[in-house]
Amino acid sequence: MGVAARLSAPRALVLWAALGAAGKARGLGRELLTERWGWGAKERGSGCSLPRPPFWGLVNAAWSLCAVGKRQSPVDVELKRVLYDPFLPPLRLSTGGEKLRGTLYNTGRHVSFLPAPRPVVNVSGGPLLYSHRLSELRLLFGARDGAGSEHQINHQGFSAEVQLIHFNQELYGNLSAASRGPNGLAILSLFVNVAGSSNPFLSRLLNRDTITRISYKNDAYFLQDLSLELLFPESFGFITYQGSLSTPPCSETVTWILIDRALNITSLQMHSLRLLSQNPPSQIFQSLSGNGRPLQPLAHRALRGNRDPRHPERRCRGPNYRLHVDGAPHGR
Repeated sequence: MGVAARLSAPRALVLWAALGAAGKARGLGRELLTERWGWGAKERGSGCSLPRPPFWGLVNAAWSLCAVGKRQSPVDVELKRVLYDPFLPPLRLSTGGEKLRGTLYNTGRHVSFLPAPRPVVNVSGGPLLYSHRLSELRLLFGARDGAGSEHQINHQGFSAEVQLIHFNQELYGNLSAASRGPNGLAILSLFVNVAGSSNPFLSRLLNRDTITRISYKNDAYFLQDLSLELLFPESFGFITYQGSLSTPPCSETVTWILIDRALNITSLQMHSLRLLSQNPPSQIFQSLSGNGRPLQPLAHRALRGNRDPRHPERRCRGPNYRLHVDGAPHGR
């Protein structure tokens, strides 16, 4: 049943509490929503800008890794540097056989989807040694097509990037604790192009009736009956590396998994995203686009992939190149 309503910030918080999602926003999640950082946008009436990415590590001692860390994200992935690892298992998604529900939220920095506490959504497999619980889906996008993703492949950006942020539920009790410990976080990243067709999962988030409900900062909208497996391509490879959060505090506890086959959304859906505002309706309009961190040095970190980049013409076939959903042996 598609019960949905536009919510002010206070009402949204009440809804999250009722759903148990407030526990997700506690700690690191709440810190990222409230601390004073940004991409240089001026605050209304102040003539000042929030600290831009190069200064994040200088304005708060707890964010020092943003300035001095050696394993920072995002990065440019040069395919010639990817080491083929034939022993990487396929990715596995567990939803308990239930549909996903939660709150779509304009944070003023990103479009975020915060899942309800039930069903618990877990990802495992690939480079992950533990089961990781989904905490947030985050959408980043640019002001023009072909530029908006945080990560790049062979110096080429994409129009948008979807990031699924998970924490290690076997070792840590919540996202905040996991962000401070080894093997704490896992982020699955999917790239998005503008085309004539649209990914079915993103279509639910970006249809006109939904996206117009989060036009301004702190607007929120409740969605349910979502099939997360529809976000993933039918077949795909992935590239993995060790990195950091791409927002303060830039914790270097993230295993990144980059899906190598891009999704599509329509130009109308992308235009609707660019009409979202960083500010409340009482303040000047500033598009939510351009909300990604600049590239960071890869240095000597390893890039591993589950298909051989020396033979890109070979198509991915078989169960190793599909998302395994719950107990299905051959993917969805």
